[in-house]
Amino acid sequence: MKVSVIMSTYNAEAWLEKVLWGFSVQTETDFEIIVADDGSRNTTRELIERLRSEIKIPIVHVWHEDNGFQKSQILNKAIVAASSDYLVFTDGDCIPRKDFLKIHVDRREKGYFLSGGYIKLPMHISELISKEDIIEQRCFDLKWLTANGFKSSYKNVKFIASGFIETFLNFITPTKPTWNGHNASGWKTDLVNINGFNQEMQYGGQDRELGERLFNSGLKSKQIRYSAICVHSDHARGYVNEETWKKNYAIRENTKKNKVIKTPIGIDSN
Repeated sequence: MKVSVIMSTYNAEAWLEKVLWGFSVQTETDFEIIVADDGSRNTTRELIERLRSEIKIPIVHVWHEDNGFQKSQILNKAIVAASSDYLVFTDGDCIPRKDFLKIHVDRREKGYFLSGGYIKLPMHISELISKEDIIEQRCFDLKWLTANGFKSSYKNVKFIASGFIETFLNFITPTKPTWNGHNASGWKTDLVNINGFNQEMQYGGQDRELGERLFNSGLKSKQIRYSAICVHSDHARGYVNEETWKKNYAIRENTKKNKVIKTPIGIDSN
């Protein structure tokens, strides 16, 4: 198996189903899906069981009991559960274009991780997108999106960039190729080497902190912001709070200042 796709979720069945349909039509077919479930209700498990019979891709459900925002912990459990040596990370609200995985697989390279982005959709389009819109790839058609009220923006060039233009835009973008949990990939051995995600961290910067430790370990990164395309469904973020942000910021500052490679509370804590 070439790749394991790890996607996080929490009580968002409507969005998760759309993401899973997005992976059902990938041009790269040699992969497994691991749903890293941070304590969702039974309806998420029921959805996954139903889709296992409809989508011809192995789906592994990694779950733990709800104990607040513990995404780092469940992602570490998913890393351990992955059967491939190359891991692609995304979120259960990011629908991938059909070439999403092919880009990650074709551009993987020892000594690097890949850094992508997303295109954020407004709520009305997030809700509008149907299974058929995903399978037929209409939700990546700029004309279809515009006809349904998607606002014009220079960022929309992501939908149509290809060839030299795509390469050029990846080169000139001022956005740094950091580890972004909605669209990033790397070798399992590299992630295990740094002990995975820091489980002290809740929402806010835990993905970036992991990437900073990958850099500290000697890895470099490649920009695929204009290559591996996914659309992000809108939703509320009730788990954001100032205290957590301050704590996470302090951890990140320590990671950068002291060149931390291996987090003390990570994969081997489970």
